[in-house]
Amino acid sequence: MERNMSMTKVAMPEQEPNVRNKNFSEVALGYTKEMAMEEAARCLNCKHKPCMDGCPVNVPIPGFIEKVAEGDFDAAYEIITSENALPAICGRVCPQENQCEGKCVRGIKGEPVAIGRLERFVADYHMANAKSAEVNIEKNGKRVAVVGSGPAGITCAGELIKKGYDVTVFEALHKAGGVLSYGIPEFRLPKDLVAKEIETVEKLGVDIETNVIVGRSVTIDELMEQGYEAVFVGSGAGLPRFLNIPGENLLGVYSANEFLTRVNLMKAYKFPEAPTPVKVGKKVAVVGAGNVAMDAARTAKRLGAEEVYIVYRRSEEELPARAEEVHHAKEEGIIFKLLNNPCAIHGEDGWVTGIEVVKQELGEPDESGRRSPKPIEGSNYVIDVDTVVIAIGQSPNPLIRQTTPGLDTQKWGGIIVEEDTMKTSKDGVYAGGDTVTGAATVILAMGAGKKAAKAIDEYLTAK
Repeated sequence: MERNMSMTKVAMPEQEPNVRNKNFSEVALGYTKEMAMEEAARCLNCKHKPCMDGCPVNVPIPGFIEKVAEGDFDAAYEIITSENALPAICGRVCPQENQCEGKCVRGIKGEPVAIGRLERFVADYHMANAKSAEVNIEKNGKRVAVVGSGPAGITCAGELIKKGYDVTVFEALHKAGGVLSYGIPEFRLPKDLVAKEIETVEKLGVDIETNVIVGRSVTIDELMEQGYEAVFVGSGAGLPRFLNIPGENLLGVYSANEFLTRVNLMKAYKFPEAPTPVKVGKKVAVVGAGNVAMDAARTAKRLGAEEVYIVYRRSEEELPARAEEVHHAKEEGIIFKLLNNPCAIHGEDGWVTGIEVVKQELGEPDESGRRSPKPIEGSNYVIDVDTVVIAIGQSPNPLIRQTTPGLDTQKWGGIIVEEDTMKTSKDGVYAGGDTVTGAATVILAMGAGKKAAKAIDEYLTAK
């Protein structure tokens, strides 16, 4: 096979910015077979495989890319899914630039190999062309409960079912998928694709029960009494944080959680076809600058807002969102108001009329290593908006820690676990994903689910 020594990735076909900012169809359109094989030929198949060190679930990256270069996409899929149960999702939403691609040797002098795009291609090709294979799993008669059907829970359940356990997943919402269903917008991650990935796990025999709120409908201790020998908690971080500034309870102020859940999970963008309207005014301010903030801003634009602002207290260098998300947002006409910190939300007759911000300058780096903003005296001004979305982070819902005696948690609510095994302070209970770390990435949650499944298997085998 001839290597492709191009310094740049094969470009990803995309919808035009001014077309896509009015629809919810996926922005990136995906590689063709020819494009995928051309890009795969850029991989040098290094002996020491640095890309794998950057992957939280240890996908054999050079192995699958070699198969893509040969045009054997089925074999490539087999290789990926030996370690990763959700390749179509990871190919789309993983921060590859700081993980596998960040370690790629080709990235030293040019652009790294487009590992994420290739993973997405292989998964999409498989979904479109493959026949589902019969799986025979020998049962061992032991039952495990999984709380939450997001990336951590689904990965843990998939790993345990393959090892012969009977696994039931309890999901609080009416649809499985966790953050994949309620948080990430359709234009980044199509929901029918999430449903297919979850279906793959169900076909292995995982039972998913929706509308069960663990901590209310049933407690962890009650699950243990019902005969589950271990429990994995992957309940995510669904509790929004607020700014605690005047005017935050005016009508027209949303948490990003509510805003995105209503649009993504409850299909508000299809109103009146779906019975969940969401009011978006003409001018929208999104406070924050992580991936969730970009998602909220780009969603507001698609729902018809004329002007959408990202209001963030630091500068462009400190933006926490993925570079790709920021780039897409700018292309779509999102206006960035950087070095501005909100100090009040103004309103009239109970509705938002504007957001007051104070300009900032950057001082010395804080504990996180980012330069900390300081207000500039007397620089306050008001941005006229009629909707404000607060996207400054989430923390774990307190229900589980309040109803589970003997479960140690951090001051801010995260469950404390042993790093190597994801074991909690309570015997037989394991946890991973955002409920342990606070809001992080899909792939890190999957890595935690995988690690926990291995530890649960060792724990129950030794019993």
